Amino acid sequence: MEFIEVREGLAKILVPKAERIYDAPVFYNPVMALNRDISVLAVEVLKPRTVLDALSATGIRGIRYALETPAKEVWLNDISKEAFNLILKNVRLNLGVEGEGISEKRIAFRGEKEVVANLDDANRLMAEKFRYFDFLDLDPFGSPVEFLDTALRSIRRRGVLAVTATDTGVLCGAYLHACRRKYLAEPIRGELCHEAGLRILIGTVVRYAAKYDLGVDVLLAYYRDHYFRAFLRLKSGARKADESLSNLGYLWQEPNGRFEYTKAFLPEKLPSYGPLWLGPLKTQKFVDEMLSLAGTHSLAHKKTLSFIKTLLEELDVPFHYDTHALARKNNLQVGKLADIIEALREGGYHATRTHFSPVALKTDAPFEEVLGVLKSL
Repeated sequence: MEFIEVREGLAKILVPKAERIYDAPVFYNPVMALNRDISVLAVEVLKPRTVLDALSATGIRGIRYALETPAKEVWLNDISKEAFNLILKNVRLNLGVEGEGISEKRIAFRGEKEVVANLDDANRLMAEKFRYFDFLDLDPFGSPVEFLDTALRSIRRRGVLAVTATDTGVLCGAYLHACRRKYLAEPIRGELCHEAGLRILIGTVVRYAAKYDLGVDVLLAYYRDHYFRAFLRLKSGARKADESLSNLGYLWQEPNGRFEYTKAFLPEKLPSYGPLWLGPLKTQKFVDEMLSLAGTHSLAHKKTLSFIKTLLEELDVPFHYDTHALARKNNLQVGKLADIIEALREGGYHATRTHFSPVALKTDAPFEEVLGVLKSL
């Protein structure tokens, strides 16, 4: 296998040389550098002692946790022997410490902190390490659903699950039956699909967690490029689980773009989309602390800082209005987004841009007011 060296954050890693990233025997995606930047900042804020990167591939994410955060014990796991061998190379390259042989499939590197490289099925490892990790990162190729049960049992009861879903086509309604099978939810197509897909993902984790009398607080959740990402703090107890379940509900949308949503265990009318999470998508203090750290951090992606700033400033209400879609559905000319937001604010409403679309806004104004502003500009 031929390698090239790449740098990301404070890490330098070897990655297989290939014409396309999907052809490489061990996967590394440079586009996900922003995802990893945000994850490193999250771990810096949370300061967990034990961290698991359950699906490590080259080891870049776990190595950055070891180099750039206060975590004391970082586990890097992969089921692929090729990936495991590359993880060993990259750990030695970055940490410069000798390993202590524990077994053929597990090697611990000890220095100021402990880094464990592990060759195993992620579900088996998480089942063995019951209530062990303070922070558990699931970043699979596709859906994380097959790992949720063991992940939720491997995290400490006040721990944090960081979960990625790259099956955006499924969660956004392009593959309806796959969404029903994997997430037990009805997805929506159109301009609301990305926010609804993210909320379906969170709602699925909430339902899985409730089986173990665990509730969920959303520290931060977002959509970017080809994936969804959520940082979820677990809360212990049946009452906490019930509180989280009470934030699940359903979405409806009319042909003119008007939408409604309601928190309910079952849909009140058809057709409906969900069940999905209707609670907050961020904890303001958490994102504010991330932004403060980002200003002084060696970020790998040049857009990380501005993206976090957008997330911080975004109004945290369910769903958004895509101004181009609204104009098209109501035979209107679309004005400048900044002018629409300013007009809504002058009318006494809150309104901001949203990361879900560069032509969309979030507001607490009713649909009629939003449409009225579009007509007036």
